[in-house]
Amino acid sequence: MHRVCGRANFHPAFTGRDSDVQYKTAYVLAMKLREAMAAEVRGTVIGGEGVDVEVGGCYVGGYVRPENRKEDRKDRRRAENQSGKRQVVVVARERGGKTVTMVFGSEEEGASFIKARVDRESTVHADEAAGWNALHARFAMKRINHQEAYSADGACTNHAESYFARLRRAQWGQHHRISGKYLARYAAEMAWREDRRRESNGEQFRAVGFRSGALPPSVDWCGYWQRAKAA
Repeated sequence: MHRVCGRANFHPAFTGRDSDVQYKTAYVLAMKLREAMAAEVRGTVIGGEGVDVEVGGCYVGGYVRPENRKEDRKDRRRAENQSGKRQVVVVARERGGKTVTMVFGSEEEGASFIKARVDRESTVHADEAAGWNALHARFAMKRINHQEAYSADGACTNHAESYFARLRRAQWGQHHRISGKYLARYAAEMAWREDRRRESNGEQFRAVGFRSGALPPSVDWCGYWQRAKAA
């Protein structure tokens, strides 16, 4: 179990092998633990007067494999040649504090999430993406153009980018593919890991264990495989 909750592999294949249970059992266990991690910041409003909060978006999924022959390839930048499955993980990260995430179809849709989960007295840092323009009406904003610099005039989103780096490494190196249906759960897990990255494996284990024990039976995962089989 320490391999499940610690810094090692948090993947059903490894969990099942280490714990000597079926893949299905390990899969549901892993998802319930992710649910417990997400519950730690459920409904939390971050930031406050004099606090800097960094926001950003990271597009995940929807990859379209190019055709083998060059003459058969299409411009994948055009909407008609895309899969329609691409989603954006929106993050709001308090410097020295907590991280909250949610998944949307675009950064513009994520602006309402930022307004709801960030205290209006906060100073919000964002890049030059047009999706964040709507935040100016509510927050004191600092914008950074990443084509010119990563930090300038007090504006910086490196903490948000650090979170995205962890999410990408988990996607590429561990999971390889994350279903869009469960992307929000994986995003919340990576936020939890980023916030607790300086804690020992034992502290992380206890935090997840206590949180899991305090939660009621999961609505999503209680009887999951029975429902899937019936469908």
